[in-house]
Amino acid sequence: MKESWRWYGPFDKISLSEVSQTGASGIVTALHEVPYGEIWSRDTIAGRKAEIKSAGFDWVVVESLPIHERIKRNDGKLSQLFANYRQSMANLAAEGIHAICYNFMPLLDWTRTDLAAPVERGGSCLRFSAPKMAALELYVIGRDQARADYPQEVIAEAEKWFQTSSDDDRAELMHSVMAGLPGAYERYDADGLKAALKLYEGIDRTALRSHLQRFLEEVVPAAEELGMRFCVHPDDPPRDILGLPRIVSDADDIAWLLNAVDSPANGLTLCAGSLGANPKNDVPSIARRFADKIHFAHLRNVRKDADGSFEEAAHLTGDTDMVELVSVLLQEEKRRRDAGVEPWEIPFRPDHGHDLLDDASRNTHPGYPLIGRLRGLAELRGVIAGLSRSGISTV
Repeated sequence: MKESWRWYGPFDKISLSEVSQTGASGIVTALHEVPYGEIWSRDTIAGRKAEIKSAGFDWVVVESLPIHERIKRNDGKLSQLFANYRQSMANLAAEGIHAICYNFMPLLDWTRTDLAAPVERGGSCLRFSAPKMAALELYVIGRDQARADYPQEVIAEAEKWFQTSSDDDRAELMHSVMAGLPGAYERYDADGLKAALKLYEGIDRTALRSHLQRFLEEVVPAAEELGMRFCVHPDDPPRDILGLPRIVSDADDIAWLLNAVDSPANGLTLCAGSLGANPKNDVPSIARRFADKIHFAHLRNVRKDADGSFEEAAHLTGDTDMVELVSVLLQEEKRRRDAGVEPWEIPFRPDHGHDLLDDASRNTHPGYPLIGRLRGLAELRGVIAGLSRSGISTV
């Protein structure tokens, strides 16, 4: 498995020289400065690739080539947006970059209510509190329909939190949820969020699936011609949020997506944390079922609560059996290598991580500290080495 590291380019507080000391050999990044819907020029791609190469890395996965919100809503004439997307793909392929991780989550890439929840023995983690999210939906933005989306006991806890919270608490909650907005860096207040949500009125699960299928039909044939691997990232969290449908949350969703456009280019980013936040998901089993379609892996772990809350756990101590999951991925690598499949190696990155030691002082992107991810990478490296040496991974 190819050890990789997510890097936010010029926006990252962690330098490539620091990343080099982690031992990772691959970089996962994007042109975050390019507005959604515009073409990634070949010159700009080449410049970023040269910067990565000069630091001793390969640019192994694009995460992500963003999908414009109008495509997700199927809003208006989209031919130019699709054409721009395909041209960006062609420019990436021309520079030798052939893997694209993407998601189809409406409006928010990921959602957390706490960016620095305390963890045992020090440090902090990202957390999703179901009561606090219900409080934001019901009492901060006034989405009364949310009462049907949460159990009564969660709504009771939400009301209790709201009644005892200060203005600063509510502002911090909004800030945490807004941290999941993708690359545009615009953040909404309560009124702005309500206006953004209004654009999705009438778009249910069935409609969003049809919009995703249209997107795949527009880009997967081009990916085949270019020799590219498209790998969808599951929903985070794997449940409807703010009344927005989520359609890549479990094994059935993944099967539907992969069958919607049946192609070797239409694949999966196996995100252990996103899938692991759904109590019904057995992540190693999902990996085993779709192993031949896994083009990229995010390895992280979560610890779930009975009320639907969850938080980032250390990589080896959450609810997912990470050793079993890594074993599945190593077995798939062996199958590909033995069958002469290229590329046979699965790039992975230690996803998220606790803020440890002086991580908090760096003010990095939430979930992407230096030391916390280095700990995760070291733990995963040990698991991979142990399985590989023992031969367990090839049983």
